[in-house]
Order: sequence, then structure tokens, then C-alpha cells
Amino acid sequence: MHIEPGIVDGAKMLLGVGTAAGSAAYTTKLINNSFQECGIASLALRSTIATVLAFVFFQVLPHYPVGVSEVHFILGSTLFLILGAGPAAIGLALGLLVQGMFFAPLDLPQYGINVTTLLVPLFAMRALANKIIAPNTAYVDLTYRQALALSTAYQGGVVAWVAFWAFYGQGFGATTTASVLSFGGAYMLVVLVEPLVDLAVLAAAKTVQDLNKTGLVAPRLYQAS
Repeated sequence: MHIEPGIVDGAKMLLGVGTAAGSAAYTTKLINNSFQECGIASLALRSTIATVLAFVFFQVLPHYPVGVSEVHFILGSTLFLILGAGPAAIGLALGLLVQGMFFAPLDLPQYGINVTTLLVPLFAMRALANKIIAPNTAYVDLTYRQALALSTAYQGGVVAWVAFWAFYGQGFGATTTASVLSFGGAYMLVVLVEPLVDLAVLAAAKTVQDLNKTGLVAPRLYQAS
């Protein structure tokens, strides 16, 4: 999902600064929600876990350049379901920043663009979860269809943002269009894997009910809202 250097450049980069600022503002709201719900210790623990996992997803797991970007197993819906929206947002943003600082410095100028691409689909997925998951349903009891819907929403959002940045930066030429289509086709293959990962992780969590008392997971994982 990294926009390659040069796809968006010059004054057009300022839009990424603006969208990142908007994403940061909404992330602040989610962080406050998590703080009010569980306190600072749980928020800090879950955010740290999310950051480590996000870095592993970006840097350690296989990732391949395709078209205008790279295909990563981000597992955004997994982070959301297990750790909550606020910690997931922090983890994605910090994991991306750590990767850029220490392993991919050429990506740092595109940080605002890339963090927007990660976070806005997370926000959309959270809104979808509120609509398709009944308030009396804990996340450990999700169905495959619900997990698939969340994964599709997140990964589809990532693809949509990558397409937007590519066309915004390069225009609607044949080469750009072909690159976007190849990236989108490859990336949506992740949708075949992520719901299965989600259900496997949720099934494992269901067998360890005591996790609910540790502050290491989101309360909604085990408790209805």
C-alpha cells in the first residue's frame, strides 16, 4: 500500500499533509474513547502491541511491488477486532513511521499519503462494524460473512486510496490505469486470506477468556457493547 516516491510530488504533496491531519484528528477521538473505556494502561499496552504487529506486517511478512504500490498483508481488520480502533490506528501510524525511519527512508516524504491510506479505511471499517454487528454480539462470535465484510471494506478502502493518489499524482493515462488495475487485482487477493486469519485468531481468543481481565485486548472482543 506504499505509494512509491515520485507518484505524487511537488505541491500536490500538501494534500497528503491535510488528509493526514484529518486522520490524526479522528484518531485522537478514538484514543479518547479507548481511554474513557479502559484507562491509560490498557490503551498503552494495546497500542504497543498494535505497533509491533503493524511493523511486522509491513516489514517482516512477504510484500511485493505490484503496479503503483506494494501488496502487504496488513491485517487491519485483525488489529481492529482484537485491539480496538484507537490502538489499531496508533499501531498502524507508528508501525509505518518506524519502518520509514529505519528501513525505508525514501518513503518518509509520502508518510502523510501512506498513513491516510491506512487509517481512513480503518475508520470506515469501524463504522461498518457498528452497522452489521449486533450490539449484543461479542467479536469472538463473528461469522465468516461478517469477517469477510470487514476485511473487504478495509482492503477495498486501501485499494481505493492508492488508486486516488495514483490518478491524482499522475493523471488518467493508460500506463497509470493499468498499474492501478494490476495493483488492485493483486491486493484484493488478501481478502481471501484475511477473514480466515480473523476467524482463527478469534477462535483462539475464545478459548482464553481470561484475556478479558488483562487489558491486552479490546473489551468488545468478549463483551457485547
